[in-house]
Amino acid sequence: MMIIKAIILGIIEGLTEFLPVSSTGHLIIANEYINFTGEFANVFDVVIQVGAILAVILYFWDKIFPKFNNKRQAKRVYSLWIKVVVGFIPAAALGFLFEDTIDKYLFNPTAVAVALIVGAVLLIISEARNKKVRVPDTDDMNIFEAFSVGVFQCLALWPGMSRSASTIIGGLFMGLSREAAAEFSFFLAIPTIIGASVLKLFKADLAFNFIEWMTLLTGTFVSFIVALLVIKLFMGYIRKKDLKPFAYYRIVLAVVVLLIELL
Repeated sequence: MMIIKAIILGIIEGLTEFLPVSSTGHLIIANEYINFTGEFANVFDVVIQVGAILAVILYFWDKIFPKFNNKRQAKRVYSLWIKVVVGFIPAAALGFLFEDTIDKYLFNPTAVAVALIVGAVLLIISEARNKKVRVPDTDDMNIFEAFSVGVFQCLALWPGMSRSASTIIGGLFMGLSREAAAEFSFFLAIPTIIGASVLKLFKADLAFNFIEWMTLLTGTFVSFIVALLVIKLFMGYIRKKDLKPFAYYRIVLAVVVLLIELL
């Protein structure tokens, strides 16, 4: 049953990690209804996101790794990683300081539902404001814009807000195109999620039994395969259409969760 649950949750993670709908929020909700809760479940929900990050690394390989025989490309890559590191700092600092408090008070369906609604409203507002694109590509971003998007990423410490939604919202507010905002969201996820996963594993002292290790590996592998497909589809979608449908979906899901919790 643990492996079956890992497959289900891995599919959910892969489907939702890079869409602005909150993968952690979906996992917390799903955990409640498949009876997969507790300390290991909290670790699992964070660690399997590494699978989705491996999908990002593979998909954007040429954009995030320097080609040493191409100085212009290498320079762009180094510049990109400086922006990513700068954007990573705010959420890393707050996450390190308040991780236990967040786990205690916000890892529940009701808190997730409220965050889904708040994020939906911000997503709609950011789309309405994004009339004039100042930054068409991540190469055109400056350090201040990268740091500002990183500050917005702090919103994602509230499960249900969505890390991708928070960073995309920040990007749109800073004048990035939807494609650039989505790409930078993907890149920013690499150190953020890897860092969070490593922290979770070491806080748990890596004290997992064989079944738990197999559960983690299964969920991570499934999320990798599903996320690889979703990234391609999402990038194709975002070049042509806005993000309002995701905001409406968030509101509907939040209402359903709140009704279930109240009944």
